[in-house]
Amino acid sequence: MSFPQNTGHATPFPRLSILLHWVMAVLIIVMLFVGLVMAHDSTIHYAGLFTLHRTVGFLLLLLVVIRLVNRFANHTPALPMDMPGPMKLAAHVSHILLYGFMIALPLVGWAMLSAGGYPITLWGGCHIPPLMGFHPHLWGALRCLHSLLAYGLILLILAHIGAALLHGIIRRDGVMGSMLGR
Repeated sequence: MSFPQNTGHATPFPRLSILLHWVMAVLIIVMLFVGLVMAHDSTIHYAGLFTLHRTVGFLLLLLVVIRLVNRFANHTPALPMDMPGPMKLAAHVSHILLYGFMIALPLVGWAMLSAGGYPITLWGGCHIPPLMGFHPHLWGALRCLHSLLAYGLILLILAHIGAALLHGIIRRDGVMGSMLGR
């Protein structure tokens, strides 16, 4: 079985886009891991993990706003001309979904803590205001939604990694290299 040897070199993303992508990728993986540990084992340094989760979640919300501004200010490289239409559509839809999840997860987490009446304290004692008043029933629904969104993001990240590997190993079309700065 042979794969196409398209060694086209896509235009690299701007340096700031690459930096934001990889910093956020690491932070999101940390967040998902910490969130899973907190959800399944409340005995290991829960308070510290919770503070880390809140702080990094708020940082990610700020970074995604910066990333969106950067994305609109700097055009993204074009997809390869020989890429099939359904793959191009999947790429666009998956990126919209990724941004949606990156915005929704911290906002839902913030709303969840607000509805639960929990103070939202970040590292260094910095407090952020609640998004809403105390609503215990809403807290439960938001907690469930936060978990569902997290699992959805995990699946979307796995698909994103799979697509990157498809471009880098099988299609060799330069798409993966464009986010590596090549």
